[in-house]
Amino acid sequence: MSDTPITADPFDCADILDGIRRWVEIETPTDVPEQVNKLVTMVADGYRDLPVSLERIPGKDGRGDHLVVRSAWGQDAPGILILSHLDTVHPMGFITRLPFKVEGDSAFGPGIYDMKGGAYIAFRAFRQICAAPERSPLGITHLYVSDEEIGSPTSRTLIEAEGRKAKYVLVTEPARDGGRVVTGRKGVARFEVFVKGVPSHAGSRPQDGRSAIRELGNVIQTLEAMNDPAHGITVNVGVVRGGTKPNVIPEEAYAEVDMRVPTLADADDLVPRILGLSSRTEGVTVKVIGELNRPPYEKRNAGAALFEHAKTLAAEIGFDLIDTASGGGSDGNFTAPHTATLDGLGVDGLGAHTHYEQMFVSSIVPRARLLHRLYQTLR
Repeated sequence: MSDTPITADPFDCADILDGIRRWVEIETPTDVPEQVNKLVTMVADGYRDLPVSLERIPGKDGRGDHLVVRSAWGQDAPGILILSHLDTVHPMGFITRLPFKVEGDSAFGPGIYDMKGGAYIAFRAFRQICAAPERSPLGITHLYVSDEEIGSPTSRTLIEAEGRKAKYVLVTEPARDGGRVVTGRKGVARFEVFVKGVPSHAGSRPQDGRSAIRELGNVIQTLEAMNDPAHGITVNVGVVRGGTKPNVIPEEAYAEVDMRVPTLADADDLVPRILGLSSRTEGVTVKVIGELNRPPYEKRNAGAALFEHAKTLAAEIGFDLIDTASGGGSDGNFTAPHTATLDGLGVDGLGAHTHYEQMFVSSIVPRARLLHRLYQTLR
């Protein structure tokens, strides 16, 4: 069944809200690929009889399919890439706790803000471009991925390849801070720390042991000292495990670490330092594995010019567009280092990943019109 027919007013708020509802009511946790694929099928059906080609890339490693929708024109030159994800963080059944409903200016539902609302308005704007007699100056490709919420492990290669072919990248992640778009995101690195000591009886032979937990404490202090809030660098030891019994000198300890950096230079400095951490205690070993899994998205000249263009279009539509930087990562991190990227183009709202996640209904039409005008005017 295809999506809502294109009406005389393609940006009728009630029509769009009903379409978002249908996407939200198909729950799509990243780890339930059959559910993600159910929504992929609905999205693909929405392009029926329009001048596009569809490529459905089968999921792997327990994840859902990815969908690539390409306009029938403009594919022989760099064009516009739209990045959206269909997966959500909420588990199956969460919709009984957070059913779709509208109260005043807020529409609630799992993933409605992050990011089914944004993905849907980009979908509607693309359909309208396809149905119009005038073609956009550039070809358009809309990539829907199934695993962004866990770091895009099965889609990163695809995102990077499509991003390198594009002239512009538009990311439909939710707006920030009252409707702001995103022109910068920190890079994200993840590490695991493995410490191996020597066990012994804590009461009768403590001198024979070498505590892995004590050495992990040394490692944690070193990591914590790398925090530089003034420069935007954060290093967080978020998971710690170790030991077996209170009367045993612990042989093993383990930690998981998250690092956020604003620039690639910061990553080039800190990642090797973390991977090179070593033990201060004789007889204890420290091993660190990990990497920078999302490069920093820095506001570069081309990205700044893209924002200024969007800001002008927003003013013509009737609202002020302001940009900001975010500490969270997105798929825009993979394209921004080499292609002009504008993020946070989705709906406004609040409560991403929470039990009160909501989209502001008043943001639907202005944001959909902005995407449509970007498709129409980017050259």
